[in-house]
Amino acid sequence: MHPDLSQVVRLDGDWQARLSSDPVAFHSQCVHAIEQGKVLYFPDTGFDVTLSERSLLRPELANPARRNISLSADGTTLSGVLGDPTAKRCVQALIARYQTSARHLVESLVPEYKAHLRSQPTSLRLHPVEHRKRSWKADDSRLHVDAFPSRPNHGMRIVRVFANINPAGIPRVWRVGEPFEAVARRFITGIPPQRPGSAWLLEKLRITKSRRTPYDHLMLGLHDAMKADLSYQRDCAQELVTFQPGSTWICFSDQASHAVLSGQFMLEQTFFLPVTALIQPAYGPLAILERLAGQRLLPAARSRIP
Repeated sequence: MHPDLSQVVRLDGDWQARLSSDPVAFHSQCVHAIEQGKVLYFPDTGFDVTLSERSLLRPELANPARRNISLSADGTTLSGVLGDPTAKRCVQALIARYQTSARHLVESLVPEYKAHLRSQPTSLRLHPVEHRKRSWKADDSRLHVDAFPSRPNHGMRIVRVFANINPAGIPRVWRVGEPFEAVARRFITGIPPQRPGSAWLLEKLRITKSRRTPYDHLMLGLHDAMKADLSYQRDCAQELVTFQPGSTWICFSDQASHAVLSGQFMLEQTFFLPVTALIQPAYGPLAILERLAGQRLLPAARSRIP
């Protein structure tokens, strides 16, 4: 794919040196890319795993009943890990270091986000992606934008920072699809309308953790429609991207169309970001979907999250 059409922006070399030498241009490049739904790829920026920590990169440490090892946002609660207390402490320390590193990276690239980033649990992924057995809706090898059936996010943006820490030199392979607006235009008219009272009932039955807004309804509809359409998965504009060990990549995963095909051993940090913290909100999913739907998709109070 021609670089001008790519949805992946590759930033080679030392990003801190580039930031120091021309902060205005580098900041503008990062903001423009990430807020338009592109993936920022730092091939030379990795997360250092010490020699002793490499012994923790063993699938048998992960509880098979859970998808990933996870550390709570406040760094106090570790879940999904097996092993003796020493191993668990070492795993917790490793993930906690990554929490700090990922936040520092995002805040350095876009300082305007600093006061607004809301940390979510951090995951250590030890299993090969290829071995996952999932239903089609949960099959992340199909192109999709992130939306959560049980956790409406009321317009909150989803920032995710990934680091390939594979010690055997194996890349993590993604497909990256077309821009969000192209996805939305293709599928929005086929999403059934939200039934009156359904959001209240889902919350009352505790199927959802909070009230599903019209925005959440459309985002989940896009997620499901993309994954269900196998001809779209095959034929839409897309590119294959190999994220090498020792690299990092960042995106708004609710906007960047993506699918993971293969890879093992990765760290991932999620942040939520209020819509009001965006520098270019007109490029975000909320603005695009409201324009295409011709209506407001969030209650007024929801669209002004502090």
